[in-house]
Formats: sequence, C-alpha cells, structure tokens
Amino acid sequence: MLQLLSLIPALPMAGFLLLALLGGRFSRRQIAWTGAGSVGMSALITGLVAVAFLRALPETISYRQTWWTWVDTSGLTAGLSWHLDALSLLMALVITGVGLLIHLYSTGYMIEETHQDYRRFFAYMNLFVASMLTLVLADNLLLLYLGWEGVGLCSYLLIGFWYRRPENGAAAQKAFIVTRLGDTAFAMGLFLLFTEFKTLSIQQVQTLAVEAWPIGSGLAIAVAALLLGGAVGKSAQLPLQVWLPDAMAGPTPVSALIHAATMVTAGVYLIARMHSLFTLAPPVQYAVAVIGVLTLLLAACSALVQRDIKRILAYSTISQLGYMFLALGVGAWSAALFHFMTHACFKALLFLAAGAVIVSLHHEQDIFRMGGLRRRLPVTFWTFLIGAAALSGVPLITSGFYSKDWILWSTLSSPLGGPWLWAGAALGTLLTGLYSFRLIFRVFFGEVRTAPHAAPGTAMTLPLIVLAALSLGVGFLELPTTLGDVPLFSRYLAHALPTIEALPGSQGPSEATEQAAVTLASLLGIGLAALFFLRRPGLTEAMAGSAWGRTVSEVWLHGWGFDRFYNLVIVRPWQRLTRGPGDVVDRLYEALAEALRWSHESFSRTQTGRVRWYAMTAAAGALLLMGLFVLR
Repeated sequence: MLQLLSLIPALPMAGFLLLALLGGRFSRRQIAWTGAGSVGMSALITGLVAVAFLRALPETISYRQTWWTWVDTSGLTAGLSWHLDALSLLMALVITGVGLLIHLYSTGYMIEETHQDYRRFFAYMNLFVASMLTLVLADNLLLLYLGWEGVGLCSYLLIGFWYRRPENGAAAQKAFIVTRLGDTAFAMGLFLLFTEFKTLSIQQVQTLAVEAWPIGSGLAIAVAALLLGGAVGKSAQLPLQVWLPDAMAGPTPVSALIHAATMVTAGVYLIARMHSLFTLAPPVQYAVAVIGVLTLLLAACSALVQRDIKRILAYSTISQLGYMFLALGVGAWSAALFHFMTHACFKALLFLAAGAVIVSLHHEQDIFRMGGLRRRLPVTFWTFLIGAAALSGVPLITSGFYSKDWILWSTLSSPLGGPWLWAGAALGTLLTGLYSFRLIFRVFFGEVRTAPHAAPGTAMTLPLIVLAALSLGVGFLELPTTLGDVPLFSRYLAHALPTIEALPGSQGPSEATEQAAVTLASLLGIGLAALFFLRRPGLTEAMAGSAWGRTVSEVWLHGWGFDRFYNLVIVRPWQRLTRGPGDVVDRLYEALAEALRWSHESFSRTQTGRVRWYAMTAAAGALLLMGLFVLR
C-alpha cells in the first residue's frame, strides 16, 4: 500500500485539472462529485497508506518514493520525491480528512453561486489541498517550496473569490503581499543551505548541519532565523499576523480550510520538520517561544472586542497558532503537533458552524444582530458549543484540554521554558474561555434579533456532527500521567521527532497542580463570560463606555494598530514615492540609461580624429600612471 503514496497529492491535482479544463461541461452535481470525490479518494488512500505504515513500525520508520528527477543542474539535484514518516503522515491525514469534510460542506454552502463560480471554487479548493499535500510530503526543500508557494497562490485566489467587491480583492492582495515577505526570507534560507551543503534534501541537510555546525553557530542561527521568517508569514505570527483577519473576505469554507488544516499550519510544520536546525540555534528557538506567547495574548485580546463572527474566529486561530509556536520554542515538538490535530478539528467545526449561522441569517455576520438561536438551530448550537468548549479547554471531555495542557506543562517543565512563558499561556487560556463563550452567549442566547429563515441541510450538518465527535474524541489519544497515562500520540511521533527531557519535579509545581491551575483559568474565563455577557451585560456596557474602555476597545478592535503603523511607515511613503508618471523602479532604470547615454556622448566627443590630440592624451595617461606608481 505504501506504493500508493504518490496518489495522495495527485488525485486532488487531477480534480483541479478536470475542473479547470473540462468543468464548463459538467453539471453542478458532477462538479461537486469531482471536487469532493477527488479529495475523498485521496483521504481513502491516505488511510490505507496509514494502515500499512503503522503495521511496518518500528522496523520501517520512513518511506521514500520518487517519480522522476525534476531539476539536475549546477550541482543541484531535486526530484518529484515523496517522503513518508510519522510527521508527514499525520499532516496528510488531517489535511485530507478535514479537507474532505469541508468539501462536503461546500457542496451545500456554495450551491447559490453561478455555475461558473461553483466550478471555479472547487477547482481552487482542490489545487489548495494538492499544494498543501505537496508541501508536507515533499522529500526536498525545493519541492516543499513549490507547495509553499502553491498554497500562497490559492489563498490569494480563494480569499478574493468574490473579486467583484473591491474590499475582497484588497484582502487577497494583502494576504499575498504580507506572506511574500516571509516567503522571501524562506527562499534566502534555502539559498544559504544549498551554498553550504550543495543539497536541498531535507534529511541530508539536517544531518550535514548537525555534523558541520556547533550549537550556536552563526550560520545555524542565520538559517534558522530565515526559516522562522517564512513560518511567521504563513502562520500569521507577530509581526506578520495582519493578513489573517482580513482573509475572512473569502467564503466560509475557505476560512475553515485555511485556518484549520492547510495554509496557516504550514509554518508549524516547517519548524517541526527542520527541528534539527532550530536546536542548533538556541536564540532563534527561544524567539519562536516568545513570538508564540506574545501572539497568543495579543490575538486573544483582539478577539474579545470583535463584532464579526468570522473575525473572532480568525483572531482565535492566530492565538492558537501562538500556542503551537510556544510548544515548538520549548522543544515540545509532539505537543505542538497534537494541538495542531485537535485545533484542526474544533476550528474547522467552529468555522463551518459559523457558516451555518451566517447562511441561516441571510448572510448576517455581526454577532450583535444575532441572538436566541439555540432553539431555532439546535444542531448548529450544540456543535458550535462543543467546538467552543474544545477551544476553551473545558477539562476532561474536550480534546483542546489535553493538547493545551500538554503545551503548558511542557512550557513549565522544559529546560527551554519557564514560569513567565507559562504565565502568559495560562492568561491566554483564561482569555480564550472569555471570548469563546462571549460568542456563544451573544449568538445563541438572549432575544432573537434576526430570525433564521432555514436550518442547514444534510450536506452542511453531517460534517458538523463528525467534527464535533472528533473535537471530543481525539484528545484521548494522549492522556497525561495524572489522568490515565495514555501516550499513544507521543509514542507514534517519537519515530519522527525528538522528545524533551523534563526538569525534575522538585524544581517546580507538580503536573497535577499545574493542571488544576490551567483548569481554573479556563473555567474562570467561561464564568466571566457568563457574568459579563449573560447575567449582567450592563457591566460590559459600562466598562466599554468609559474613557479607558473606549481607548482599549479601539486599540484591540484594530489589531493593536499594526495596520495603521505599517500604513504610516511603509505603505504611504511607498505610495508617495510611486505617485506620478511611471513606476519608481522604471524611473530608476530610465535614469541609469540616461546616465549611460550622457557618458557615451561625452566620451564620443574625445574621438576627434586628430593624431596630436591622441598622442597628448596617451602621454598624459602615462604620466598619471607613473605618478601614481611613484606616490605608492
């Protein structure tokens, strides 16, 4: 079955090509079957490959398959080669599994679109899945970079899917340009790696780097920092997080796919995949943890004051990615990937449930115009509640509790972590419970402000139920020692990623004490949400109406002013520079051409045809050279 590996990315790509080239002749039903069916076949083959791979462990911990040599020039050899190990298989399972559910949901959500847009949507979605699978299964960094740029292109196409609205086109451009900054850093890191090791094979690069570079080496720090730049851009971490909230301009299934299983997790995968390079650069690895904890706190604060249901979930995604970066930064590689898996389930659930609410309310997205929907949309309510509970880390019954607790315990017990990082993450847990249940109470409780016109159909409801079950169940793949000690997930990923050595228990609180603190933070956040937004909403209005409340709300609402700062420092100066006839780059080259033309005309005047003039010039040149030689 392992020989079927190459079909996993090939089938969604085939679906894209069919829809792009022949989709105009397909009916809507055929388009849906092609789009969702190709991803479904990919998910089925991924499952078969997973069964064969798990049976082969631990004798076979990786499998490599090559189609053909793609590039062979100037010492660079890179093929269309696939590498399967515990890490890439996990990513492929999540991408194809969650991607299939989102495609099924989309067949109902996008049904009102025109035939042409319906075809275009599924073509883009299939290309998105194919690009992400290429990224995670690539055996070399050049092929990985191809998938990396592919998801960037698809994000542009899908965020700006409704391109007739200027604001959607602007959001797509913003995502494309901001992530290009990180992509440029990533490309520079690849150039540096190839210059040093003459190969871009992921396995060879890491082996050679460990052999050639000591810990703390300047080259190791430079390469790790450049790779981190790429990860920060794709995973929307500080300071390049500004594109993700505006990415909500795309259809809701696009938001679910970007936020749950594909693009934003690419940075997490990159750092985990290249973990050997980051362990050689301790300052950069520590920077990963600091960026993570700052991002999760800033994004959680912004989520508290948003009015748009999708923007709340967007800031939530940024915050949860911050937890993954924190885990990577303290060396808890498996904990980061466990949270990636649980987050993919409950965040896809939340976005799809939000889409069901939006469709039922005539595409209303303002939570202050919603309310009282728990009885009108019972399935949507209960599935949304499960997703919010998992996001908040409700103890014992949700997957989010187990993955987030693992990250916080690793942060506190790891030699690379510490109490300050843990405190920031614990505060983030409280804020997560607060903004998650603010959303629940605003949308599903209170009086009905906008009456729903219809409940979602089976195509939209079935994925919600499956994702709700996963949001509750997948957490039991890794139970801490205090709650049963079931290390299935960590034992599996140990075949691809190293484990960290925890500090002795005497140097800090016990794991049970830490878990109690995290549980208290989560429940306190939910309790405060019930107090402020359900029991005594007047308290919230009073705080928001005060002078300091208005100021803080304004800052948080606009993402801490990062957009305004970038507009002031970068965008507006560049616009002033380019204002006027022609492009500034064109004018630069035109000036250079004019300077060359002037110098040519000036030197042409020296060609007079007079021999005495030439002799005098040659003599003067000779004297000048002799004088320089003597002075030297």
